[in-house]
Amino acid sequence: MIVTRSWLSEFVDLEGISDESICDTLNSIGLEVASLKKIIIPEGIVVGKIISCEKHPDADKLNVCEVDIGYGVRQIVCGATNVVDAEYVAVATIGAKLQDGLEIKHTQLRGVDSDGMICSASELGLPKIGEGIMILDASIGELKIGEPLQNYKTINDSIIEVELTPNRGDCLSILGVARDLSAAYNREMKLIDVKLYEHTSRAGISRHATLESEEKFDIELIFALVNIDVLRLPLVIDLRLAFVQEEAKDSITAITLYATLSTGVIIRAYNEGCFAKEDEVAKIKISKNTQELIEVLASGNRCSIVGVNQFEGCAPIVNGEKVFIEASYVSPQNLAQADLSKKDIPTDRYYYNTSRGSNPDVNLGIRYTLKLLEKSSNTEIYDGFLTHEHKRENTIIKVSIAELSRIIGADLEKSNVISILKRLGFDVSISNEDFLAITVPLFRADIVNSQDIAEEILRMIGIDNIEPRALSFVESYHQRANLDEYLAKKSIRYKSVGAGFYETISYMFSERKLLEKYGFETVDANLELLNPIVEELNTLRTTLLINLLLAAKRNANYSKRTIPLFEIGAVFDNKRKQKEKIAFLFSGNSESENITNSGKPKIISAASFIEKLGSAIGIIELAPCSHQNGLIHPYQSADIVIEGKLCGYISKLHLNAQEDFGLKDTFIAELDVNALIKRKKVASAISNFQGVYKDLSVVLAKDIVYSDISAQIDALNLKHLRSFYPIDIYNDSSLKNDRSLTLRMFIQSSEKTLEDNDIEDVVSSILSKLEESFGAKLR
Repeated sequence: MIVTRSWLSEFVDLEGISDESICDTLNSIGLEVASLKKIIIPEGIVVGKIISCEKHPDADKLNVCEVDIGYGVRQIVCGATNVVDAEYVAVATIGAKLQDGLEIKHTQLRGVDSDGMICSASELGLPKIGEGIMILDASIGELKIGEPLQNYKTINDSIIEVELTPNRGDCLSILGVARDLSAAYNREMKLIDVKLYEHTSRAGISRHATLESEEKFDIELIFALVNIDVLRLPLVIDLRLAFVQEEAKDSITAITLYATLSTGVIIRAYNEGCFAKEDEVAKIKISKNTQELIEVLASGNRCSIVGVNQFEGCAPIVNGEKVFIEASYVSPQNLAQADLSKKDIPTDRYYYNTSRGSNPDVNLGIRYTLKLLEKSSNTEIYDGFLTHEHKRENTIIKVSIAELSRIIGADLEKSNVISILKRLGFDVSISNEDFLAITVPLFRADIVNSQDIAEEILRMIGIDNIEPRALSFVESYHQRANLDEYLAKKSIRYKSVGAGFYETISYMFSERKLLEKYGFETVDANLELLNPIVEELNTLRTTLLINLLLAAKRNANYSKRTIPLFEIGAVFDNKRKQKEKIAFLFSGNSESENITNSGKPKIISAASFIEKLGSAIGIIELAPCSHQNGLIHPYQSADIVIEGKLCGYISKLHLNAQEDFGLKDTFIAELDVNALIKRKKVASAISNFQGVYKDLSVVLAKDIVYSDISAQIDALNLKHLRSFYPIDIYNDSSLKNDRSLTLRMFIQSSEKTLEDNDIEDVVSSILSKLEESFGAKLR
């Protein structure tokens, strides 16, 4: 961003402040100065008034001018074609030395005396402005004949280039930079005169145009209508645009560009023909296109994409035509979501501003532009505006002075903090003795938390003014739910490894064909991966077991005889909702070959696998299997229940799948990780009294499952029954359709040593319940 001192001075009083101080201040408040250039017009250049201009008697391309320079009239021969239109000009008098070293002397041109030189901008060391001489006007200040041009601050200006960080879109304008300087120097901002007085038409814009919208879009738009007769661009606008290295192809574009650079509001101009045919009412429509961008349409024409570009053929021609002036705002977050970098959409010069955050005060922008047009031309301004408004909610941040002091590292005074924030455009109210409720201005979309507020205050105080303090570390309490989860998973990993399993880590992708083959849920087609890393990993996995089986297959191919594996990782449902699971697999021999098994270990069995699983994840209960997929064995499978909640399943690998993957006997299990994470550890008192073990053998029907028996005993809620578990199942021909089950019970009291009748009461209660529920008989 390039600014000039005189331009800044229109918004904030910089009187008595040197250029060097301004640069130092800009650097200290985070607006890094890249360069400073001072424009100084040479001595001997004065304001002259052309009294007469006649053709040179002996040269068609020369004119002989009589110029009043304040202390006399001089005859000057000039070759610029636009001198015939000039009244006030810059005159280099005899003895003046121009920037290129040329010294002005009395001379004759084709036999005519010339006492001085009427100068162009470039001859004075200024940027080039159009063709011919520089014509002076009142926009640079009151023109006094004979006044040295060095006395005009708008010409003898200081040009400052500032490098901005991407979040400071509010400083992509003179107003924004002036606001920061106002806060830094504690000087009030000047009021911006946007009142319109002359040339305002009684005819309203609504007679010539209407504005409709498909819905209330998240944009601000305001249109005005003007009728421009003759537009003469003020010299100060021409100069300043040249100083900041901006080019405009015509006068109306220069006005709108100047207004945008001044206020930060995006201003565009449209010719009337773009909106409607002659004498027709322009029907302007706001619509969302297929790329989620907001367009301005009229009479079937695409006129612009708000904040992005203006389509060809819509720019005004000026002089004698009606022109629509538009001020707009679209939030940078909306443009970021549209991600134009991936779309073939052309952008114009203003997109840089809108993508970083332009000024949302479109009312200020439109009135400032109309004021410029009123001063620069014979312009008829139609009454009223066409508007599309979107009510924006200001962000409110509550923060204490103590917290701001802690972040900055200095003790802050509340009054100073409030003063700084108010000068920066924030509203501040005191919610209680120490807390502030800070309303963030809409032009600062980058301010979202207390750290951002602290940064604003620190910029204004200056980091060099913060007294150094010794660095101290204060340990904070880190106990969080995610820490519990991390520690629980870490414990499960250690226990799993201790139980003889090896951890595998695989991609969270899988092959869709395999998932479908074995009956697993798959991600919906419209949510699938667009660019999978390889064809075999073309979908998000919905189970860990497929990847675990592929890992087991590779191990089997390497002649591994014992393959115990586990994995903890993310899986997804058909809507891509993520959750964490843990899966176990044990294939082949139940242990490695060693001297204790004579090199002939047993193949893994259900009992052995359940024991190893229990060592890894703790106590589990088994219930009849309710899960269905192509990996589950129809007869050797069960649901896993932990603390009464279903959390997974355990199964022998289906023979078909076992054959597909080339494995020996294999057992698998998959559980939800959350079921294994105990959020609270509940301690219970240890009894000081002796407990006893009692066995109970009963005969029951073969079709009765143990989970039903366990549920009935639990329902008794016996005070002294600490635990029970099966220790023997017996079948023979004499029992026919029944079988014998032996339960072992641990009975203990926390209050006394149990007597025989207490123990007998527990055993009798269990036997009676089993007789009642299952027809059991004491063996």
